[in-house]
Amino acid sequence: MANRLKDATSPYLLQHADNPVDWWPWCDEAFAEARRRDVPVLLSVGYAACHWCHVMAHESFEDPATAALLNSRTVAIKVDREERPDVDAVYMAATQAMTGQGGWPMTVFMTPDRDPFYCGTYFPREQFTRLVEAVWRTWQQDRGGVTGQAKRISAALAANAAALAGLGAGASADADGWQERLTRAAGEAVTALEGDYDPDDGGFGGAPKFPPSMVLEFLLRHHERAGSEAALRMAEHTCGAMARGGMYDQLGGGFARYSVDAEWVVPHFEKMLYDNALLARVYAHLWRRTGSELARRVSEETCDWMIRELHTPEGGLAASLDADSEGEEGRFYVWTPAELREILGADDAGFAMAAFGVTESGTFEHGSSVLQRREEPDGRERFDRIRGVLFAAREGRARPARDDKVVAAWNGLAIAALAEAGLLLDRGEFTAAALGAAELLAAVHLSGDRLVRTSRDGVPGGSAGLLEDYACVAAGLLALSGVTGQARWVGLAGRLLDTVLTAFGDGEGGFCDTAGDGERLIFRPADPADNATPSGTFAAADALLSYSALTGSRRHRDAAGGALRALPDIAGRYPRAAGTGLAVAEAMLSGPAEIAITGDLSDPRTQDLLRTALHVAPPGAVLAAGHGTGAPDAPVPLLAGRGLVNGAPAAYVCRQFTCQAPVTSPSELRRVAEAAIR
Repeated sequence: MANRLKDATSPYLLQHADNPVDWWPWCDEAFAEARRRDVPVLLSVGYAACHWCHVMAHESFEDPATAALLNSRTVAIKVDREERPDVDAVYMAATQAMTGQGGWPMTVFMTPDRDPFYCGTYFPREQFTRLVEAVWRTWQQDRGGVTGQAKRISAALAANAAALAGLGAGASADADGWQERLTRAAGEAVTALEGDYDPDDGGFGGAPKFPPSMVLEFLLRHHERAGSEAALRMAEHTCGAMARGGMYDQLGGGFARYSVDAEWVVPHFEKMLYDNALLARVYAHLWRRTGSELARRVSEETCDWMIRELHTPEGGLAASLDADSEGEEGRFYVWTPAELREILGADDAGFAMAAFGVTESGTFEHGSSVLQRREEPDGRERFDRIRGVLFAAREGRARPARDDKVVAAWNGLAIAALAEAGLLLDRGEFTAAALGAAELLAAVHLSGDRLVRTSRDGVPGGSAGLLEDYACVAAGLLALSGVTGQARWVGLAGRLLDTVLTAFGDGEGGFCDTAGDGERLIFRPADPADNATPSGTFAAADALLSYSALTGSRRHRDAAGGALRALPDIAGRYPRAAGTGLAVAEAMLSGPAEIAITGDLSDPRTQDLLRTALHVAPPGAVLAAGHGTGAPDAPVPLLAGRGLVNGAPAAYVCRQFTCQAPVTSPSELRRVAEAAIR
């Protein structure tokens, strides 16, 4: 019999709807039930593509005896961390504080007042059942000690969160020396990153290695503004190493979550929308600066993968693909020599083994290999033919499950990537996909001036949008408007940013991750540092700065500066967690430049100017396209008064609405814009 999760919109929760565990969703009623029964609460947090979440579910949550123990000793709550990252952040802080590490599934025991007292991650079934019994005995025998300890833990977590939120308090973008402080922070971050850099295999630190997407964007922008060859070298080498290794899907495109080794050979096979959206944009930016054909191919293939594998019937992009299929991690992606011989024949199989690094002993489990592409093979036509045959054969395998919920923030990241790649690479279908996702967010996720975080099958979920949702969606819409010339997206972004300013402020110029009128947790999360995705605070700085550049709003520019107040502290301590903020700082130090393209968007001359503008744009530059003076619709303010030149489409390169003389040819625009970089 299905439990209370049967009505959830989260695919992860629905995976547990038939468990014998009497699961509750996160809700006030669950804690009231724990209080009524006088039992502790078990909080289990995971996500649909999480391999070890599946393992613990099969071992424990699907086991009748373990479920009976949980049902009698606890009120069990299941949370999708992608749907409720605020809940995840609060109790991950507790888990890391108590154990020194974190991960998923996250397992937390807490009081009915939501105060945690024991935390961990994955537990094998026997260990887990012993733990549940031990928690129950302690709950029965030392209630005062448990609740007292839990209250102290919550108080300490709240104090730590307040200290983190207060980083940089008092800093102001108007203060003397602020520009110099940002410049110094960027330069010092590059030096620190060099010290953490892997000169052999690219990336930072050792195994496991995650794609440093936001740091790569910063490094590219820093190179453009400051001419740092070290920054470009780290970005280019890392992008090349990731693209040639096993973390990149050499047949179908798209990146896995991370590499378990330092050489990018064996991935953790789940594929996330946010990783691929961020990386598609980074590789497009690398190509536009260096002309790297590898970067162009990877950006294009990654966008193709997002549309092919994650596009939903409603127009959005789904959250992720699972790591597992047929009960095995990576089964869909790996190959044995015997499989290659069966599909290709002996001669082509030998060629494929050499080209893709498939060995008789294997690079993964059970003699299988993850495909790599360390060198460009001789015989490109043969390689492309074999690659196509293997891709078609793989399509016949059992596919990894898809988490088809639409997450607002991640779709915002994808909108920006697809819109820019569509224009840069002349792939109109990418831009069309970006427009479809934006339309879905506007129609389904937005109600008044508030966003919901998720939807599924065109039905909005019940979780309120967080700061990262408002910020990433606003930034994506601003990028989309610049590419398409549709001014309405700027207006919608402005509405979202108004909510950011009124609902998410911390009262001291910074921002919290949850709205001030939202659900009260044991503390209000406000982490300004990047994690797997851009921090809400730094993403807000990005959107606010871009909006101010398009509209001339000083209020939004000041708010962007406030959102960066913690950047020097974070970049100084751990620059790998400050990539987004550092990238925004590069844009602020560069102006940012404003490029207005006036003309009919159906005119090929206008499109040539627009494509050139994006290709040569300085760090963080904003684009506005469409009719200027006399347009029937209210233009983006940057376009106001920017007319045609002798009846021809024109480009204006500006800073703070002060523009250079307009130009009418791509070559002139390239010259003017490249001068602006310097």
